Amino acid sequence: MGSPLTAIIFDFGNVFVNWDARNLYKRFFPNLQAVDSFLEEIHFIEWNAHQDAGRPFQEGVAELSARFPHYAGLIQAYDMYWEESLTETLHENIEIAKKLKDYGWPLYLLSNFSVEKFEVVKKKYDFLKIFNEMIISGEHKLVKPDPAIFEIALKKIRRQATECLFIDDSLPNIESARRMGFATIHYLSPAQLKRDLYQYSIKGI
Repeated sequence: MGSPLTAIIFDFGNVFVNWDARNLYKRFFPNLQAVDSFLEEIHFIEWNAHQDAGRPFQEGVAELSARFPHYAGLIQAYDMYWEESLTETLHENIEIAKKLKDYGWPLYLLSNFSVEKFEVVKKKYDFLKIFNEMIISGEHKLVKPDPAIFEIALKKIRRQATECLFIDDSLPNIESARRMGFATIHYLSPAQLKRDLYQYSIKGI
């Protein structure tokens, strides 16, 4: 039996709000297959991870546009219309988090996110006020699943890994946290999240 859990740490993207760059690009391409081909060609996932790791968007756009000058307008569009990549708000999960907060659980956010774009998110989603602390990767120039960003989070919230329940939709992030001693929930759906919280004897939901 590990240490009693004293804090809950959530991921943001695809746990509270779905994120999908393809949604933004639907306006520029005839179908999702064409969008996927474009994103794969420019190595979008790898490129975007650098913004999550602290690179300014303007710098990232300039760098990728230099490599793919014929796509410069489309690359710039991701910065201009970025908010359209935020799709469904997962209200059921927000309600779960609010209930946990009302019960007295300290809640934290640990998210891979651009500093600039998270400023947009903070203005858009009022529920973020329920979190005691938000650790955003771009501020620390580290991204999950690097153990170093988990260490930063633990120092900020003044807890040991064994005291924390970590919830994320990314299996590599979950596996990294688990190796460090966190209790974990690999998020798949609101119903599954509730079941797993019950299994950890988390009270308040």
